[in-house]
Amino acid sequence: MRVRVSPSAQNMTPRSIHDLSTPAIVIDSDALDRNIATMSSLRPGAKLRPHVKATKCTALAIRQVAFGHNNFTCATVREMIGMADAGIGADLLLANESIDADRLAALAKTQDKTMITVAIDSDETLRAAARAGIRNVLIDVNVGLPRCGCAPEVAGALADAARQAGLNVRGVMGYEGHLMMVATRDERQAKVAESMALLIRAAQNVGGEIISAGGTGTFDMHESTGVTEVQAGSYSLMDTQYAQLGLPFEQAAWVLGTVVSSNAKWSVIDVGLKALGMDHGNPSVEAHRVWFCSDEHTTMATTSGAQLHVGTRVRVAPSHIDPTIAMHNTAWVVRGEEVIDSWEIDLRGW
Repeated sequence: MRVRVSPSAQNMTPRSIHDLSTPAIVIDSDALDRNIATMSSLRPGAKLRPHVKATKCTALAIRQVAFGHNNFTCATVREMIGMADAGIGADLLLANESIDADRLAALAKTQDKTMITVAIDSDETLRAAARAGIRNVLIDVNVGLPRCGCAPEVAGALADAARQAGLNVRGVMGYEGHLMMVATRDERQAKVAESMALLIRAAQNVGGEIISAGGTGTFDMHESTGVTEVQAGSYSLMDTQYAQLGLPFEQAAWVLGTVVSSNAKWSVIDVGLKALGMDHGNPSVEAHRVWFCSDEHTTMATTSGAQLHVGTRVRVAPSHIDPTIAMHNTAWVVRGEEVIDSWEIDLRGW
C-alpha cells in the first residue's frame, strides 16, 4: 500500500522540539559554543586538533574553526575526504591505520586541497600509504592502550623506512585511551606522564615537529609532557561518562524522545538501543532512574514521584556521545525548546 504524504507535511519546517519526529539528536547551540570557547581558551589554535569522530558533522566543525581550531583529527577516510571536500581544516590527520588501497588512493587525491597525514604503525601500513600516493605520515606509537601503535623502540626504524620510501614523517602520535577514566585526577595525571614518557622517547628517534596525543579526559594534562597537540573530540557535546570527571564542559547534546507508555510505576520512551551508544552503560534522564533499554525503548522510573504523561518530550543524555551521533542522520540545533537550525551528520560511514 502506498502512503500519501500531503505537500504541507513534506515542507513543514520544525520550529519547536515538539514538532520533531523522535528519536532525534538535539544540540543546545549556546552550550555547544560555551564548550568550544572554553576549550579554545585552554588549548588555543594548533594546540588542539579536534577529533571529528565525536561529531561527524561538518557544520559543527565550522563552529570549531570559528574559535580558532583549523587542524582536525579523523577516524575514517570518509571523515577525511568529507572534510577536505567541504574545505574545512588546513591540516587533517587520519589517526587510524588503513591498508585499504582504494580508500587511501581516494584520500590521496585530496592532498592538493589540504594537508593530509596518515598514521602508520607497521611496514604493511607504510607500504599501503606509499602505494596510494600519500605524502605525509605520523608514526603511531603504543603508549599503553592495547590497540594500534608500534612498540616505542621500533618507531625510529619505521620512520627511517618511511623516509626511504619517499614519505614525509611529521612526527609521532600516541593515544592514552586506557587512562581517560582513571577516577582520581592525581592518579590520572601520573599515569599520563608515564605514557607520554614513552611517546617522547619515540619522538626523539623519529624526528618531526608533531607529538600528538590525548583526548577529552586528559586534555589538560599535557602542559609539561612535551605533547604539541591534543586530539580531544567529545568535549564539544559531552556525555555522561565524561561528566563523571568534573571537566569544564557541559552536556550539549541529547537524544530527544517521546513518552509512549506510562503508568504509576514506570514510563517508556521511544529511544532505545538503535538510537544510543550503549558501550558505556545506560543513558541518563533527569529526575528518572533508567531501568533498561530495549531495541526501540527505554524504561525508566521517576525519582520525583511525578508520573509523565504520554506525549511528553524527554531529553536523554547518552553515556557515549560518539557512537550515538553516528546512529542519526540529522542533528537539530536548539535554543531552549526552539529549533533554530538543522545540521546533516554528513561524515557517517567509512
